[in-house]
Amino acid sequence: MAVRKFKPITPGQRHKIISTTSDITTSTPEKSLLAPKKRTGGRNNSGKMTVRYIGGGHKQRYRIVDFKRQRDGIPAVVKTIEYDPNRTARIALLVYADGVKTYIIAPNGLEVGQTLVSGPGAAPELGNCLPLAEVPLGTVVHGIELYPGQGAVMARSAGSYAQLLAREGKYAILKLPSGETRMVLTTCRATIGVVSNVDHGLEQHGKAGRRRHLGRRPRNRGVVMNPVDHPMGGGEGRASGGHPRSRKGLLAKGYKTRAKKKASSKFIVSKKKK
Repeated sequence: MAVRKFKPITPGQRHKIISTTSDITTSTPEKSLLAPKKRTGGRNNSGKMTVRYIGGGHKQRYRIVDFKRQRDGIPAVVKTIEYDPNRTARIALLVYADGVKTYIIAPNGLEVGQTLVSGPGAAPELGNCLPLAEVPLGTVVHGIELYPGQGAVMARSAGSYAQLLAREGKYAILKLPSGETRMVLTTCRATIGVVSNVDHGLEQHGKAGRRRHLGRRPRNRGVVMNPVDHPMGGGEGRASGGHPRSRKGLLAKGYKTRAKKKASSKFIVSKKKK
């Protein structure tokens, strides 16, 4: 996986950097695994704008991804690696031995024709999904459950992974992408490997139009607004705006927003790096 830089023959291509599509094997998604995706434009059910800077964009359809991987013991062959407009990672189409088709988040290095298995007893190989109790220590995993049977919720975006550090009793200790070390039940499942499209963080849109295609409208900075519109607005000339804070007045950049008495805090061994 690599990135493409463009010759600056137009203003929009001067700073444009995109991921290569050499890993994508087809541009036609599986029809049976598509669902309609309605655009809200940031409005709620009464038409009031509740989220700013959303609107427009190319029409998209949702790809139904299997995050639970509960078809245990049935081998599945990777048929295609595809682009998904709803996430940063690539997705892979699996065809099980009994004919069922599902999408999964593709790990980095997965190739068409490989056979994957999920469930207890599966080999700890790339793309296989198995309980943390059976994963060798030091292995990098992604798509981790927080509760057994919940489905993957952690380490799902492009290039992310967690490392299994140790096991203590019924808990496994994982080092997460944020740097946080956390305990997760060993009965929870995880998929072996790193999430695909690892160079996604190096991408640059290059022009405003590419962001509009993604459904993102122009975003105004708080410091250029009037005091009535934002706590950081107003002032003579170009004022810095004072302490960074949100439009609602909540402090940003360093202010801790996690609830002090959150029930899951007892599972955190060490907090994420600042």
